[in-house]
Amino acid sequence: MRPRLVLWILIILTLFSVWVNTPPVTDFPPSVQVGGVKIDLGFIKNTKLSVKAFGKQVNLDFLTAPHLFGRFPVKLGLDLQGGSELVLETKMDKIKPEDRDTALESARQVIERRVNLYGVSESVVQSSKLGNDRRILVELPGVKDASAAASLVGKTAQLDFRELPPGAEEEASKSGKPLLLYAKSTGLTGADLKKASVTFGSTKGQSGPEVSIEFTDEGAKKFADITKRNVGKPLIIFLDNSFVSAPVVSNEIVGGNAVITGSFTTQEAKDLAIQLNAGALPVPIEIIQQRTIGATLGNQSVQKSLVAGLIGIVTVMLFMVSYYGLYGILADLALIVYTLLVLTIFRTGLFLIPPITLTLAGIAGFILSIGMAVDANILTFERMKEEMRSGKTGKIALEQGFNRAWTSIRDSNVSSMITGVILLRFGTSIVQGFAVTFLIGVAVSMFSAIVVTRTFMRLLPRFRR
Repeated sequence: MRPRLVLWILIILTLFSVWVNTPPVTDFPPSVQVGGVKIDLGFIKNTKLSVKAFGKQVNLDFLTAPHLFGRFPVKLGLDLQGGSELVLETKMDKIKPEDRDTALESARQVIERRVNLYGVSESVVQSSKLGNDRRILVELPGVKDASAAASLVGKTAQLDFRELPPGAEEEASKSGKPLLLYAKSTGLTGADLKKASVTFGSTKGQSGPEVSIEFTDEGAKKFADITKRNVGKPLIIFLDNSFVSAPVVSNEIVGGNAVITGSFTTQEAKDLAIQLNAGALPVPIEIIQQRTIGATLGNQSVQKSLVAGLIGIVTVMLFMVSYYGLYGILADLALIVYTLLVLTIFRTGLFLIPPITLTLAGIAGFILSIGMAVDANILTFERMKEEMRSGKTGKIALEQGFNRAWTSIRDSNVSSMITGVILLRFGTSIVQGFAVTFLIGVAVSMFSAIVVTRTFMRLLPRFRR
């Protein structure tokens, strides 16, 4: 690829990274002091933009600073932003001793699916055994309502469709007992469910949120048989043995689709769909502890970490300039580009993977990877010096220096990445947070050292020929 084209690609990437990492306008100071002049920045937050076109006023507020900047906030983990923590205890009384470990793992997986479907980032769902007690620890960053979190992960979500046997109404009227007590299970349960989703007002007379469900092929056959024999009768839906709704079957329903209606709020319908999609818990769960916790490190500790990282970066940059002169300045520019690119991946995932949730361990992994980026530049510069001492000059010394340094850079970074993969695969959540940021940093450092630094070096007159 031509050097000029590579340069333009780097410029575009850098500008994009600057835009992604610019904080929201709400974080801007109200004013700044330049010399003896005070400049008010309030107009930036309150800017409105519109144009008149074809006799109509067109709103262009989306082009103003409040809408352009801060669109990709950094996602913080539980240790940095706080959240909810739950301790769940499984009830294994009815489970055979040899099957209890399997039941514990199954319960953990169901809860983890519920948390993931709920959209909680960097959550931690871990199981533990202490004697005969088997518990599950759930950490939910950013979820401030511990009660709502407990309701989401702790319900068993046993869905059951029941029907009224012949003569049930007559018996209920004689005994004075509620008709629901006479409902019998049809054998159609949540195990026959394929998918659940939230819909609005799809049922006649229903305008609020409801849960649309789709059955498996076997479940659809059961549902068709049940509705066929219950035309004109209610089909009663229970969730965790609690009555939900009793829609009247108007005709046989073929196709395996049904709707659960009730006095749901939108959030309740969403939670129910999540619980149904994730599956029922294989064992009863008791919540023995739930609490909302603040950031354990707090903003002050985060600021100290960032200051420490900034001091480290500046120190490295000063060393490079003092030892390598002009080459060091170019390496520092490459280091700035590297930092912007890594932060952009953290914030956006480059739209290919979910954004990275930062913990303090993750910040440490990122800072450590900066040293890897500088180390690659040092290897390259030393190789270039060797080429120049052997009598080669200009473009040949540059290209051969980079080519010969590449094998050392590749091997050192690959060995570091292997270590990172091992930590990611076998480490705990905190160690995994470190490994993810470290791996991303090392991968980008290879790109920075070979592509970014080389492109900058090629701009120097002495290396053009």
